[in-house]
Amino acid sequence: MFPLEAVPNFSEGRDAATVEAIGEALSAHARLLDVHSDADHNRSVYTLVGSGEELVAALLAGIVCARERIDLRRHEGAHPRTGAADVVPLVPIRETDAERARAAALELARRVGEELSLPVFLYAGLAPGRGPAFFRRGGPVELQRRIDAGELAPDFGPARLDERAGGVIVGARSPLIAFNVNVDGDDLESAREVARAVRERDGGFVGVRALGLRLPRAGHVQVSLNVEDWRSSPLHEVVAAVQREATTRGLRITGTELVGLLPAGAAVAAAGSLLGVAGLEPSHVLELRLLGD
Repeated sequence: MFPLEAVPNFSEGRDAATVEAIGEALSAHARLLDVHSDADHNRSVYTLVGSGEELVAALLAGIVCARERIDLRRHEGAHPRTGAADVVPLVPIRETDAERARAAALELARRVGEELSLPVFLYAGLAPGRGPAFFRRGGPVELQRRIDAGELAPDFGPARLDERAGGVIVGARSPLIAFNVNVDGDDLESAREVARAVRERDGGFVGVRALGLRLPRAGHVQVSLNVEDWRSSPLHEVVAAVQREATTRGLRITGTELVGLLPAGAAVAAAGSLLGVAGLEPSHVLELRLLGD
């Protein structure tokens, strides 16, 4: 059976022992492909693959480890968050496996709520129209206020956020690209203007979410991107637009950063654009063609 992917985000990017412990908990049950940690974001993104059952077991173990080792009361970082195990998506690598991903995500959500007694909020394929930002705005304090006011309720688990671990956002979604563009200097407002110019909600690219962030440890600002529909909004076109918007504001791009792994189709599309090859597809790449045969 073709594997599913999971890309859990945990609210720790500075304590190497905790990052490693979470990785060990995950890899005891599924194949861990990549770990990306960032001290300014204070966040680590893990990429793992396996069957639905393997991923549910792995993610439960990772969430238990995070609950034991991360205390949100002492947490600070550039990236918004609602929990120690902040957002936990199941991802179908093939479109035909979307229902398998949804079923595994729903089982995970149920078990986190019932067995770990953590509030669970569904998003994306399990709650269309709701993304992580819907729950993160204002942080855990604001989220608890909204729960107490009856504005929303956890889909599983208690109606009170865990004092140390907060809550967990669980969903099933299509593959996306998490990509950061680093900008020289400390002009946070201009970085936020660039983010607004390219993100969907402000009239930019379809399926693009973007934030302007200050990274004090790195000594610069950043435009942090989630490209959720890379077929409609090719990554290379989004990055080119960020470059144009930055240049018009007198900003200098110092580098870019891929968070996690990249779908092959997005990389091939970027190569085709760079090389001027119209219609370049994954089937034109030798290794990918062999894997597909």
